[in-house]
Amino acid sequence: MSEALRIETPLTQEKIKGLMAGDNVLISGVIYTGRDAAHKKMVEALEQGADLPFPLNDQIIYFVGPTPAREGQVIGSAGPTTSGRMDAYSPKLIAEGLTGMIGKGLRSQEVINAMKEHGAVYFGAIGGAGAIISKCIISAEVIAYPELGTEAIRRLTVKDFPAIVVIDHCGNNLYEIGKEQYRKP
Repeated sequence: MSEALRIETPLTQEKIKGLMAGDNVLISGVIYTGRDAAHKKMVEALEQGADLPFPLNDQIIYFVGPTPAREGQVIGSAGPTTSGRMDAYSPKLIAEGLTGMIGKGLRSQEVINAMKEHGAVYFGAIGGAGAIISKCIISAEVIAYPELGTEAIRRLTVKDFPAIVVIDHCGNNLYEIGKEQYRKP
């Protein structure tokens, strides 16, 4: 296993070009959270010409709905949500400058096409490891849509958040690459 690449946010196009499917990364800096309800509100805001809760350009959205924090903790368990739930909204957000997404599971061809066209990557986080992942979160602040509860948009500051590049900016897909490696000749 190769040593993890360290990435500092913002996630610029220059940084994206250095990431390939299968790379292990440790992300540090500011990332944002959002699941399908928040994504729907953001796309509706864009369609109405309204401002978004944060500028999308060179940002990462983590598909997570964290549990409430226990006393003395920054955040509760923060494991990834199934990414396919955001597929209806992700192409529009990518076109607006979003460069990174963190979640689990497959992405649609429409999302992959948008990633290739505009320059974005999809990181996989380990499902079932939410309590461990939460230890990488230094601060968490609800910045939009508090009425959504756990699905509100949060600004997280993370340190060495572990992820894997599942789909890179060229469309190379670790899920497909992995299957090919184990097919019988």
